Amino acid sequence: MAQIVSLISGKGGTGKTSFVSGVGTALAQSGRRVLCLDCDITLRNLDLALGLSDRALMDFTDVIAGRCTLEDAVVQHPKYPKLHLLTAPLSARPMPIAPEQMKALLDRIRQTYYCLIDAPAGLGMGFHLASDYADRAVVVTNTDASSLRDAQRTVMELDRLGRGNLHLVVGRVEKKLLRSLHTTIDDAMD
Repeated sequence: MAQIVSLISGKGGTGKTSFVSGVGTALAQSGRRVLCLDCDITLRNLDLALGLSDRALMDFTDVIAGRCTLEDAVVQHPKYPKLHLLTAPLSARPMPIAPEQMKALLDRIRQTYYCLIDAPAGLGMGFHLASDYADRAVVVTNTDASSLRDAQRTVMELDRLGRGNLHLVVGRVEKKLLRSLHTTIDDAMD
């Protein structure tokens, strides 16, 4: 059985989508069957990062509602056959998704794929859809003060996962910026 790993951030623009597409591609190239799941309802863009724009005809709400199977909704990457995408709906008024529906979808995904979830920014409904049934979470941040504060708050929300299942990625680290702030990467991680 594979794992569900959610990429989370309290703030937009930290690199979650880039991380999911890059790591997903690397895992697929190493032989894992990977599904990249975009949970950013109405603002999805993981399809663009993976080079699969306009290929997804169905989204994860179509699977939840029973309008299609998981296999029908998933898009296989033409260059990396073990890399797949399941996208979020673009509709401004998507169907309401009950927690048990998302759990059932992720349980089904877990049977076939190693799944990386691209969560929306913030701690709202999308955060819970992306993280409540994940096996692990990676908090993605950068070294600016607002991003670090949001990451700290996000980590507090994810405390239920336990220390071994909660990870941190700090991107856009510039030594010059850290020096000007009289800080280090260790300070950012703390």
